[in-house]
Formats: sequence, structure tokens, C-alpha cells
Amino acid sequence: MRFTGGIFDIDGVVLATPHERAWRDALEQLMAGPWRDLAPGTDYSVGRFTNAVYQEQVAGKPREAGAAAALAYFHISDPDGSRTRQYADLKQRLLEQLAAAGEFHAYDDALRFLLRLKASGVRTCAASSSKNADAFLRAIAIDAFCVQHGLAYPFVSEKTTLLDLFDANVDGADVPHGKPAPDLYLAAVAALGEDPGRCFVVDDAPVGIQAAKAGGMYAIGVARHDDAALLYAAQADVVVERLDALDPAALH
Repeated sequence: MRFTGGIFDIDGVVLATPHERAWRDALEQLMAGPWRDLAPGTDYSVGRFTNAVYQEQVAGKPREAGAAAALAYFHISDPDGSRTRQYADLKQRLLEQLAAAGEFHAYDDALRFLLRLKASGVRTCAASSSKNADAFLRAIAIDAFCVQHGLAYPFVSEKTTLLDLFDANVDGADVPHGKPAPDLYLAAVAALGEDPGRCFVVDDAPVGIQAAKAGGMYAIGVARHDDAALLYAAQADVVVERLDALDPAALH
């Protein structure tokens, strides 16, 4: 393979963030509180918002699109969109609380892969649908990771953050259509100044894989939740459980 650009979704690929928990907790709070009278007419019950539901319905989508998809999945009526907005707003408040409490971390395998890619000359772009991604990335100190694991790279200083490892960034960009449309990943290709056929995308959600393929890019799925079959069904070119299983030398 001959790629000069690498595009990365963030949540579930590079970082373990509390997005899924925030979505689940927000819906539980609403259904136990202001929406409790709706419950008998829905398919929702505590425990039904599983990781599989999150990955298939919510992950990788812009905030309100994810909220709307979850409500539709559980057959929670929302005739005027107000419940979608209420749900999305509560999820955001809970996410900010969890983030402030330090409820997130970087995946070691993703950091190793990103460092090796940068050292090999492949240019990378952060491309999350979430507007929260940059704050999470900025909070991860790369120098501390390198010291801890005995790694040394000339481009890493004591001030280097995970956000600094990316050459371009379209996190939270306003695009006409969210995933599975390719708009966000095409924006990342443009930010890198590359051709789609020379770029690979790394994503952990089926809609992200579909977006990459729709944009003419090579799609690498990360199966962190025993969901390789879903990623292959979305037409991933390759699926791995750990990113450091990939050899950067084979990607350029």
C-alpha cells in the first residue's frame, strides 16, 4: 500500500472517552424523570442501551444526529425535535462533568502507531465528529508517555500534546452531511492537501467505515468491542484489534 495521509477518528480509536457513558446515562435520567410517562410506549428499558447499540446507532455521528438515532431506535417519539435537543444537551453536560473528573485516557497502541507514522513521514489529520475532541487530545502529554515506555522521537518535547501529533485537524467541523456521508473525511483530505486515494481512514464505527469508502479512501477498522464482523460488513479493507499491529512501513 502506498499512502501519504492518515485520517483518524478520535473517540474509540485514539482515546477512550466517556461519550458512550454520557449518552447512556443521559437517556436513563430522562426516561426516569421528565420522560417517564413515555416509557410504556417505547422499547427502552434500563440495560437495553448496550455497547452494540451505541456503536451501531450513535458512534461517529454529530451530536444531534446521534441523539435522534438513539431516540428512533428505542421508538421514543419526538415530533418536533425538542426531545432530540434536550437529550443532546444533557449528554453534553454529563460528558463535560466526566471529562473534568478525568474519565478518559489514550489507547497505548494508538499512541505508538501515531508516533511511528509521524516518524515515517505519513501526514495525519484528526477527524472526529465531536466538537469536544480537541480538548481531550490537548490533555494527553506525549512526552510523559514516551518517558514511561522508553521511547524517543526528535519531534516530541516536554510540551508536546496528543493534538500536536496531527498535521491537520478538522475535529467538529461543520460539514453538510454527517457520517456515513464522506463529507468530514473529504474535509480531512483537503486539509492534508492529499488525494483521497492516497489516504487511509481509521475508524471504530460502521458509519465511519462507510464514510471512508464513500469518499474513495482505504478504510481500517479498529475492533475494540469484539465487533470486527460489523466493521467488515461496512466494507472495511482491514480490521485490527490493536493499531500497533499495523506496520507503518507497509502504509507508504
